[in-house]
Amino acid sequence: MRGTPYPTLGELLRRARATVAARPGALRLRAVGSSRAGRPLWLLSAGHGPRHILTVAGAHANEPVGGVTSLSLAERFARDPALLQESGCTWNFLLCLDPDGASLAGRWLTGLPGEGRPGEGRAAEASPTLRGYYRRFYRPAFAAQPEFPPVASDPRPVMPESEALVRLIDELRPVVQFSLHGVEVGGSFLQLTRAVPGAPAAYRRIAADLGIPLEHRPFDGMGWLAESPGVLVLPDSSPTEERDPSGFTSQATWLYAMRHGTVSAVVEAPFWSVAGVSDPRPVAEPRREVAEASEILLGRAKQLEAVVGELGPGAPETPEEIAHFTAARELMDIGPGVVDTWNSAELATTVGNAVSLGVAARRIPLRAAAMMRQALGGAPALDTLVEAWAHELASTFDARWVPVADQTELQIRTMLALARALV
Repeated sequence: MRGTPYPTLGELLRRARATVAARPGALRLRAVGSSRAGRPLWLLSAGHGPRHILTVAGAHANEPVGGVTSLSLAERFARDPALLQESGCTWNFLLCLDPDGASLAGRWLTGLPGEGRPGEGRAAEASPTLRGYYRRFYRPAFAAQPEFPPVASDPRPVMPESEALVRLIDELRPVVQFSLHGVEVGGSFLQLTRAVPGAPAAYRRIAADLGIPLEHRPFDGMGWLAESPGVLVLPDSSPTEERDPSGFTSQATWLYAMRHGTVSAVVEAPFWSVAGVSDPRPVAEPRREVAEASEILLGRAKQLEAVVGELGPGAPETPEEIAHFTAARELMDIGPGVVDTWNSAELATTVGNAVSLGVAARRIPLRAAAMMRQALGGAPALDTLVEAWAHELASTFDARWVPVADQTELQIRTMLALARALV
């Protein structure tokens, strides 16, 4: 994987087809739906067991690691069918849930000349920089993320990608559903819709073996129970709806699968790791930490607003520019809601959680600036802002690139450990 850290969407599909052609009895590839733009949603299946496991990759457009993980594990099954035969399962991999978003976000893959020093890990590769990552960043607005279809009372139509995933869940009724994600900067964490005995200890061993820090108390699922460092479990009384900072309410597809008795597991792998997120030491004044993070978030949102205002009334014209503008505008507006959420929860009680808050306070406006820069034609003022904020994020937290081989190995080992426990 020299030159670019991940294969593009097209490269991923070509590799999947080549692998199936080389081992037609072991792997199968079929389309299970299509995107809003008509791109096929490809399902790669391994094994022939009566029970099913489902892995969903590419739910978020800016997180390409899941596709690489899925294909790598499928290739292992093709080389060694006994890995699946002993479980009596068919393992299904949805290679990319949002190919439209990935086609925009994937541009950063082709724009990286291999910056930085060689990474250390199972495969030597060029280490990209956060600057390069954010210069072509794209992540859709909340309501355009297909893993989160709107609730029935929402007048917006359900996206075809969401409908395809729900149909697939109903068809397979999987024992376990994995949703593979990546976080730009931070540590790894695992979310489970039901406690799985032995899973937290196994997950901690895997992360430690790979040298990947665990988020001591992830705040992505603030209503979830922290079973152990890096592991969140859905409470029995938890609602089946998710509400994001923009106010959009959805039913996550990994909660939808619970009607079939499915255990869903969300596996997050960091692209750049920050050792500080795993620090369990208590913080003397948690409220001060939250206040400082809130000040950074709101201050940078205001700074970005001023820069955009100075650029004049220019408006995005192409569908791609409009998509970037819509997502950026949403992130510029959610600051007060995010701060209210931070203030209503018991956050920053440990050094690790305070570090995670500091990362998030910088990441949200950086994402907004990166997408607004592309929406408005790469304005120099926005370019300067993105470059300065990306450098500050990396240097403040000593962010270290995690080799793709380690990112994927974290997800593969975690999936195999959970599958053994559940199947």
